Amino acid sequence: MSEHDHPDMRGIVGDHDLLLITLDTLRFDAAQRCFERGELPVLSAYLPASGWERRHTPGSFTYAAHAAFFAGFLPTPARPGPHPRLFALDFEGSETTAPGTYVFRDRADIVSGLRDAGYHTICIGGVGFFNKRNPLGSQFPNLFDESHWQPEFGVTAADSTQRQVALACERLRSAELRERRSFVFINVSALHQPNRHYLAGADHDSLDSHCAALRYVDAALAPLFAALRGRGRAFAIVCSDHGTAYGEDGYHGHRLAHDVVMTVPYAHFLISP
Repeated sequence: MSEHDHPDMRGIVGDHDLLLITLDTLRFDAAQRCFERGELPVLSAYLPASGWERRHTPGSFTYAAHAAFFAGFLPTPARPGPHPRLFALDFEGSETTAPGTYVFRDRADIVSGLRDAGYHTICIGGVGFFNKRNPLGSQFPNLFDESHWQPEFGVTAADSTQRQVALACERLRSAELRERRSFVFINVSALHQPNRHYLAGADHDSLDSHCAALRYVDAALAPLFAALRGRGRAFAIVCSDHGTAYGEDGYHGHRLAHDVVMTVPYAHFLISP
């Protein structure tokens, strides 16, 4: 499925499992560099020959971006539009709702809309906006039928993605979900600072340690794709919510409008048995 494919989500929703993975803080240039160097064997099996699609995020930090995602506004192709969306909430004046867009009626978020469509919805959190330790950290998880977070899923755990994937696989293989379509959302925290622990000898975070974290994540995702293949057909969206700066033009971090923050990698693809 290439960047120019516009799948008919009206035929996919209800028939396929759905997966949304946000690779929190992943920069487009880092993702594409790893792809071009052949360092992403798991994800590359699903990416087009050109690699990741370059897109613009609707938000410069996790909360803003995910609020838009759950309203149906995924990252926008970084080329002139308008660009049809996969999902949309029903509202007047939408210029990006196309014939293939799955439109949710009378809902304020796509998670509730997917529940209406018969999906069991699962959130596996990563960064602090999903940690359920306070009202803000509970806002997004509370959209889902079930939500999970533990410190081992967070930004300081070197094996966070493996643990998140293991839980996702456990739930997908459970008896209660065996015959039910599921929507799985995972916020992968490993790319977020601190990420120096993924690069041997590193004493600070850098673009190189950022790439090392992505190589770790790529390998850790393999069991999840296998579990989805074992259940039948699935449609996956894998993207970043925003990038982050490592000193470019004097900027560090995110929640700012530098190009390295606002330009993100994106892919969607089918997973078949």
